[in-house]
Amino acid sequence: MADSSVEIIEGCRLPVLRKNQENEDEWPLAEILSVKDIPGRKLYYVHYIDFNKRLDEWVTPDRLDLKKLQFPKKEAKTPTKNGLPGSRPSSPERDVRKSLDLNVQSASAPSRGKTLPTPKRKAESVSLATQVTAAIPVPSLPSSAEASQASVYPAMRDSSFSIKSREEHEPLTSLTTNGSARRLIPSQPGRKRKSCGGTDEMVKVFQNNNPRCSSGYLPPGEDSQDSSDGIPSAPRMTGSLVSDRSHDDIVTRMKNIDCIELGRHRLKPWYFSPYPQELTTLPILYLCEFCLKYLKSLKCLQRHLTKCNLRHPPGNEIYRKGTISFFEIDGRKNKTYSQNLCLLAKCFLDHKTLYYDTDPFLFYVMTEYDSKGFHIVGYFSKEKESTEDYNVACILTLPPYQRRGYGKLLIEFSYELSKVEGRTGTPEKPLSDLGLLSYRSYWSQTILEILMNLKSENGERPQITINEISEITSVKKEDVISTLQYLNLINYYKGQYILTLSEDIVEGHERAMQKRHLRIDSKCLHFTPKDWSKRGKW
Repeated sequence: MADSSVEIIEGCRLPVLRKNQENEDEWPLAEILSVKDIPGRKLYYVHYIDFNKRLDEWVTPDRLDLKKLQFPKKEAKTPTKNGLPGSRPSSPERDVRKSLDLNVQSASAPSRGKTLPTPKRKAESVSLATQVTAAIPVPSLPSSAEASQASVYPAMRDSSFSIKSREEHEPLTSLTTNGSARRLIPSQPGRKRKSCGGTDEMVKVFQNNNPRCSSGYLPPGEDSQDSSDGIPSAPRMTGSLVSDRSHDDIVTRMKNIDCIELGRHRLKPWYFSPYPQELTTLPILYLCEFCLKYLKSLKCLQRHLTKCNLRHPPGNEIYRKGTISFFEIDGRKNKTYSQNLCLLAKCFLDHKTLYYDTDPFLFYVMTEYDSKGFHIVGYFSKEKESTEDYNVACILTLPPYQRRGYGKLLIEFSYELSKVEGRTGTPEKPLSDLGLLSYRSYWSQTILEILMNLKSENGERPQITINEISEITSVKKEDVISTLQYLNLINYYKGQYILTLSEDIVEGHERAMQKRHLRIDSKCLHFTPKDWSKRGKW
């Protein structure tokens, strides 16, 4: 559908032909990020709007629909410092952001006859809360210092049990880009909530009871993934990840590696990774699967393998059960391996901020053993000292091993380390889309497993607190609360919070646990935590 008489430039938008998951043709809107000439034809690098960046690709002109071509608009010319006019092309995203700013300014401007000068814009991002009508307050879950009781009903719901669906509460929340929700009204410091007695959030388990109750949809914990807005907030200055995407440019938005050969697998990278420039033009980048050294040809790899003595990741093996092993690698003692691991991981993690200074991090690499050695399956990293209780900085299961239970195994192992350390933990935010799905699934299964195994004592209904769930699982309390809200289990009944387990949730949990064959055995873990606050330990 391409017309050679029309010149397509960077920033243009138009429908592009692609195959969906059902192998059917579709024409999603895409943005042209780059154009390159090869002998005989042109290629266009496109980003599909509202699709993940890992689907970006080079396409041929015959896949472009020029009938709906949108050229990038130009902003009004503005005087520069030296008095000369200047202009710059703008994308539709920038136009939308500008219109949001104008709407907020016009809504806050006084209705007088005078025309006031437009104030200078400090930042591109605008809080979504300022654009939405104030939400009606709903009952909020008390903190650990306050009191409220909750009950768990593992009984089947009937028509007399009134539960509002998540959709009924949509007006009270603002949706984020990943489909999660956030409370719009900020909490007021110093304001005390009414307590219902006790010293913690109690969870009572009632067997075969089915009362009528009204439910209130509760805001997720501030530290959970659900607390992020669709527009990035101010960048966080701690940890290994940042939410500010202002460092993005046209180079880092494009994949630069076509294919990676790692052992017996060939991987198609999803995102940009800062490998040396001279390697990005190669059809295949070769990696040693044991030391992760990158090489430019198969002959170089074969020569390297004759000299490489490693058959497992460097560091200490701290876990082994069957063919699965975990190795702990110090980013300071094994800097080259850690840097190579970060380069490989960046090919599949969009939000990862690559640090060549790996000293402050520990890397836990999961491997699968066979007669040839220990083959890398995935890994997670964590800070040696985290002031915000982060037990995972980056986590990745390599594509050949995905959808086989290894992701949950990595997550479970990270919390097993937190149990040995005697603290609760949470992953750094933002999580990728696949990471968020894995963590939500793990949290749901772990919490439901505890609730369903509660047993009554002395004829009384069993009780458990949110803090006790957190201590048993080492999952941070905010993540426990956000998971209960995500599952739509929390309801407000007669001045207390109750948890209602429907028959569908119970059956779904049992089916999921039957498929989960890989589990961490704490008896096979040989791990002694270190006090990294002493600089000598580094």
